[in-house]
Amino acid sequence: MSEHQEQPESKPEQEGSSPVTAALDSLVDEHEEEVSENGQPVRRQGIYLLPNLFTTGALFAGFYAVIAAMRGDFDSAPIAILAALVLDGLDGRIARMTNTQSKFGAEYDSLSDMVSFGVAPALVMFSFALGDLGKLGWSAAFIYVACAALRLARFNTQVDTADKNFFTGLASPSAACIVVSAVWVCNDLGLSGTALTLEIGVVLALLTAVTGLLMMANFPYYSFKGVDVQGRVPFVVMIAVVLVFGLVTLDPPLILLLGFVTYAASGPVMAVMNRGKNKKR
Repeated sequence: MSEHQEQPESKPEQEGSSPVTAALDSLVDEHEEEVSENGQPVRRQGIYLLPNLFTTGALFAGFYAVIAAMRGDFDSAPIAILAALVLDGLDGRIARMTNTQSKFGAEYDSLSDMVSFGVAPALVMFSFALGDLGKLGWSAAFIYVACAALRLARFNTQVDTADKNFFTGLASPSAACIVVSAVWVCNDLGLSGTALTLEIGVVLALLTAVTGLLMMANFPYYSFKGVDVQGRVPFVVMIAVVLVFGLVTLDPPLILLLGFVTYAASGPVMAVMNRGKNKKR
């Protein structure tokens, strides 16, 4: 073993440790991963707790959304996905702010995203409207899930080389929010159960499939990663934030749906504008 690598240390037995802790220690091996310190590779044991707590919270929110949809609670399911969106946005920022990034955290976050923003929205939509459409319904749901998986795989392979300010394709959290916001709007308007017509079901199926395909499209989407949340901003920015919150409270399902659909449309619009600039050049 290289002199720059550390030997895994045996864990000393702690006095007064409970039988449950001792049993878990015997069943689960300590996680190790290679990190770079002062330009040299070393192996470290354990994982960072704080960012992974937020990732676990996002994973739980996605799981809860599926449970809520299975119970017919189509008000709680979209809110759970939106909560997962917030938690997913926090875990990465907290990891960068506290310098607790790790390969384990990145992989865990990707798997959490697949559940919360890939499988969960498709199942929520399927439980709400697509189940009665037969093959069209489950095909639309599968297209969304498959595109979410492909989008996450592509993102993971390009994360070190891609432009940090832009995503290639619609990000899976935004796509998930479009799908569940549509469910929330329809349920809020009473368009559920027997009141849900075949035409509305077909429209929701097309929305689900198109949203999935946007995740795989080569359209550029602004990532908002360049926003400095720790720096000073003009006072007018705070007024704008207050106005946005006030606007959302008027009709949360509809305003959120319109906001995320507008963001999804910004990718094709930006691509057309960039193509026009290139032709002029």
